[in-house]
Amino acid sequence: MGSTEHSLIGPDDLQNAAKRVASITRPTPIVGADWLSALVKRSVYLKPEHVQRTGSYKVRGSFNHLAAMVADGRLRPGDPVVAASAGNHAQGFALAATTLGLRPTVFMPATASLPKVEATQGYGADVVLRSANVDEAITAAVAFGHEHGAHFVPPFD
Repeated sequence: MGSTEHSLIGPDDLQNAAKRVASITRPTPIVGADWLSALVKRSVYLKPEHVQRTGSYKVRGSFNHLAAMVADGRLRPGDPVVAASAGNHAQGFALAATTLGLRPTVFMPATASLPKVEATQGYGADVVLRSANVDEAITAAVAFGHEHGAHFVPPFD
């Protein structure tokens, strides 16, 4: 679904990503989880990403991915982009794409929850509901990308 080429992520990549996503994300604290720490007998810390506009951390990956492509000229405002998800990636991708002036389309399973569908549309994406599950949605999104020249943003990777 995405590139099969992988390279190691280094400290510079992390710092650049943090700079890119700072404009769209809310800072979130690192919070100690006392009950989990007691359960596993080690210190456990949580990062409450549910306070992001889209309700999850997924906006970070989508925005970093798309912003890097816009910055180096591989995508330009107005270009079509496509993703597939049952919810969190769909919302993060839609917000990231519209913030960058791109035209997002999201393929979601027909069983996706109405609040997730409506939120994805609310962030500016055209939503296509015609697959039975996420795997079929990904396959349909990749095909759409090939047919319409839309860059595919995977829900992971």
